[in-house]
Amino acid sequence: MDLSGIISIAGMSGLYKVVAQTKNGLIVESLVDKKRVPAYSTHRVSALEDVSIYSTGDDVPLKEVFQKIYDKEKGKACIDHKSADAELRKYFKAAFAEYDEDRVYTSDIKKVLMWYNLLQKEGLLDKKEEAKSEDKPKVKAAAEPKAKATTAKVKEVKPVKTASAKVKTQGVRKTGAA
Repeated sequence: MDLSGIISIAGMSGLYKVVAQTKNGLIVESLVDKKRVPAYSTHRVSALEDVSIYSTGDDVPLKEVFQKIYDKEKGKACIDHKSADAELRKYFKAAFAEYDEDRVYTSDIKKVLMWYNLLQKEGLLDKKEEAKSEDKPKVKAAAEPKAKATTAKVKEVKPVKTASAKVKTQGVRKTGAA
């Protein structure tokens, strides 16, 4: 289950996959309709791999919550996120018993279940893909040679005499109209 490159954008429904990076934002592709749209730096973007859920102990990463739902459903889709609030809380409690009921709102549960169903529909929750990515050997970056220490000669700056004040100044003077 690899959530890297999958993001949520506030104000825009669904999930998006990062396709490219631009000077002032990202180019993202919707997982729902495969349309590409820009996500500017003014948008509030959340990477799913950075999201966590409040629990009675430490916060639990979303990946682990998805894994618990995946195990409960045996890889199939979970209940619809538009179900009744009491039904959603009961289902989420059965799948993830440690969640903090006071700090996790029903809207959060709806969002998690909607995301799970979307990722499951796209096949991004399969364990096979994760096993393949773990089997690949990691490429080590080539060690960069250390730069040799060089001694640069610093040019000595001579004081400049100004015609009007006869004051010695150093450095560059402003010339021309400002």
